[in-house]
Order: sequence, then structure tokens, then C-alpha cells
Amino acid sequence: MAGHGAGPLQGVRVVEFAGLGPGPFCGMLLADLGADVVRIDRRGARGGLIGALGATSLLDRGKRSIALDLKDPDDLTVVRALVERADVLLEGFRPGVMERLGLGPDELLTLKPSLVYGRMTGWGQTGPLATTAGHDIGYIALTGALGATGRPDERPAPPMNLLGDFGGGGVFLALGAVSALLHARATGQGQVVDAAIVDGTAVLTTMIHGMLDAGVWQDRRGVNLLDTGAPFYDVYRCADGRFVAVGALEEQFYAALLDGLGLSGDESLPDRTDPRRWAALRDRFAEVFASRTRDEWWQVFAGTDACVAPVWSLLEATRDGHNQERGVFVEVDGVRQPDVAPRFSATPGSVGPVPAPGQHDAEIRAELGL
Repeated sequence: MAGHGAGPLQGVRVVEFAGLGPGPFCGMLLADLGADVVRIDRRGARGGLIGALGATSLLDRGKRSIALDLKDPDDLTVVRALVERADVLLEGFRPGVMERLGLGPDELLTLKPSLVYGRMTGWGQTGPLATTAGHDIGYIALTGALGATGRPDERPAPPMNLLGDFGGGGVFLALGAVSALLHARATGQGQVVDAAIVDGTAVLTTMIHGMLDAGVWQDRRGVNLLDTGAPFYDVYRCADGRFVAVGALEEQFYAALLDGLGLSGDESLPDRTDPRRWAALRDRFAEVFASRTRDEWWQVFAGTDACVAPVWSLLEATRDGHNQERGVFVEVDGVRQPDVAPRFSATPGSVGPVPAPGQHDAEIRAELGL
């Protein structure tokens, strides 16, 4: 099997069972870094909402695709042949599905003892909710992360599905897969990686739990230092209806913020160290920011240490000067998309094309001698 690039994972073989969201995202991360990821697509067209989320997904970039029917004994033979040559397997079915197909970890670790068997679920392989359906919004709700997000007088604001599916799910599965792979290469012993979105999302809140325990964070949203409670860590509307983000936490950065706003030396400015004065301070900031457009404020603050940034839309972000110079986004096959992260000095990864379902059937079968 040949991967598309020469990243640090070149030579690592991955078999991924097609799915949505965090599992494919994990496979994308591995493919971006040079792994040869073979995606097993299901025969038949995908339609409706599932098609909208999954068809021609950029999460499948850099992978190869073979289309199989997992209920067909002949196709199951192909799956097992793929597993015998693989280092990592990724699946995101509900608990028990792979076992019913005869592809559970007991069977496949017997077939390939060094296999890293990566399992991506929302609730985990165990627990009272393990077999129930769910999506990102529910997983992050159960961890407390959703309830902590948003302003105090508004409903919690789901950050799309970035926090749960991708942050708490796909990234943690990728970390687990690479970690288990290092262990397998050192010992010859494979294992199951149980990556649950609730687990990973909970880990992302570790610092906040520490602050709760220390008494410097309140267990309610929108009143704390980093959740828009503080006026010097918030988002402000400008004269054109667009927004700027302010994160001037440290004293020297706050001084630069006041300088840019023309408020340096203003003795009537409310004391920022007194949370009781935060509402009044926010009103002053809001009044000043509303006097100019977003882009005019960016001209004022760009290149300073005031920790002020324009709130770009997704498309605007691709045109930002810093992002362009650094190459944060790249165009592949006419599609603008994020480039590989993180970056490696000796073995850089690369973005590959998105395969059509079953595009590499003949190629993969030939490699397997089938």
C-alpha cells in the first residue's frame, strides 16, 4: 500500500470504516501526516442529511477508498486481508456492531496480535448510555462543557461540532492510536483504544475544574475571566455591525488596549480588577468600539500587543494576511481548505485529494493479491 505523502507517519497502514465526523477526522489527521489510510465505504449511494454531511467530505482527503458489503462473506475476506496488513483499525459504530459482523477486537487481535484497534463513540464502549444514539451537542452537554459556554442571560451556545466531535473525539482517537502504535512497535502487543467523546471533552475542561477547586471560577457561564464575564476578554460590535475579539488579560496588554481605544489616563474608567465594575467597564468599551468599523479598528490594533483581532467569517479567514503568509489554508483540486497541522521540520505532511467511494477497488485488491 502506498500513501500519498512523506509525513512522519509514512509507512503506517490504517484501515478506516467509513462514518461521519470524529472517526473520519482522525483518519484525516493520520493521512495528512503520511499514513496510508484505506477507507472502507459501504456499497450504495448515501443520501439525505447523511449524504450532505459525508459525501465528498474533506475529512476523507488523502485516503484511498474501497467499497464493500460487510454482510457479504467474500467482502469480509477482503476486510480481514486488509487488517492482516494494517497497523491501525478505526471504527465508529455503536458498541456491538463490529462484534456481530465477526470483526470485533477479539477476532481481529487474534488475526493480527499487534493491531491497534481504535474505537470512536460518543458515550464510550461501557456505561448506561453506551448503546443509545447521540450527537456532539448531547455529548458536550453531559460533560458540562456546553453549560459553561455562552452568556449568562442566554441559552448555551454550541460551538458547532468542533468541541465534541473533533476536539474531544477525533483528536483524542488520533493521539490514542499513535500512542498505542508506539507501544505495539516496541512490544508486538496490540490493544483496543476506547475513545469516547464524553471522555475527551471532559479532559478539555481540566483547567477549568482546577480553577473551580481553587475558588477562582464560578460554576455558571458568562461571569468568569475566560467566558465573556470579563470585559477585557469579550467580543464587541463595531460601527458596521461586524465584531472584534478582545483578550487583553495581562496588565501590559490591557494598557495597550486602552492606548488604542484612546482611554489611557482616563481616571473615570472603572477599575478592571473589581468584578462589580465589569458591567460599567464593558459599557465604556462597547461605546468606543461602536465608533469605528471592524477593519478600522484592525488598522489601529494590528501589530500591537493589545490582543485585539477581527472576527473573520470562515471565508474571510482564508484571505487574512497572516494566514496567507503562513499558509494556514491551501487549495487542492480547486477547494480551499486548512493545511496540515502541526508542522514538522524534517517530515512535513501534505494534503491529498478526496477519493470517490470505491475509487481504488482494483488497486487495493491487486495489492492484497485478490
